[in-house]
Amino acid sequence: MKRAVLTLGLAACLATPAAAQWLGEPMWTPKSGTGLTIYGDYGRPSTDAGKGNAFGGRVALGLSTLTLTAGVASWKPESFNSRVTSYGGTASFRLIGGSLIPVGVNLQVGAAHSAEVTSGTQTFPAQTTVNGAVALSVPIPTPGISIEPYFSPGIRYHKLSAVPTGTLDHQTNFGWVVGGNLGFGLVGIHLAYDSEKFDDGTTHGVFGVGANVGLRLPMGL
Repeated sequence: MKRAVLTLGLAACLATPAAAQWLGEPMWTPKSGTGLTIYGDYGRPSTDAGKGNAFGGRVALGLSTLTLTAGVASWKPESFNSRVTSYGGTASFRLIGGSLIPVGVNLQVGAAHSAEVTSGTQTFPAQTTVNGAVALSVPIPTPGISIEPYFSPGIRYHKLSAVPTGTLDHQTNFGWVVGGNLGFGLVGIHLAYDSEKFDDGTTHGVFGVGANVGLRLPMGL
């Protein structure tokens, strides 16, 4: 009887969506500008978010006021022997900002999906996350380095599949991210902290850090 109750408890716990878009990582805001940028990411969720660690990669194409990003992340929750893989993309539109305006305002929309993963008696359900956010950034030009801190509040919608009976299969939450992009020519680093409050009263936090490199594109692209 105790084992059955424990199994149901674990199932209900894992039916709560993980924070952010790519599971186990913050909801990243790519650096502004043009060109192709390749990102390597590492994420560390809080206890309420499942702990463990996540590794991922993204490719972003900047086209003046539009930046398109596609990526994948692999997260291993602390209580799991298996990893959960999520993949998705974002589109970021610069509404305000440029060489004459010191503050940038971007509208960002994105989505990601992960398949169901079973580890022993525990199951992490398949889920899809859709998000919309506004990113406020302040590019700081300094000799030899570019610094772009940002704050990004937004709405996240989570939809889960095949959850236990009586468990909510979707919810819409408010979340925010604070972070920054640092550039040293074509090479840079990025870091962020993501916070999202869920219907069960817990707040899921995720810290992330990584490195990126820019690639020069042929003229006309």
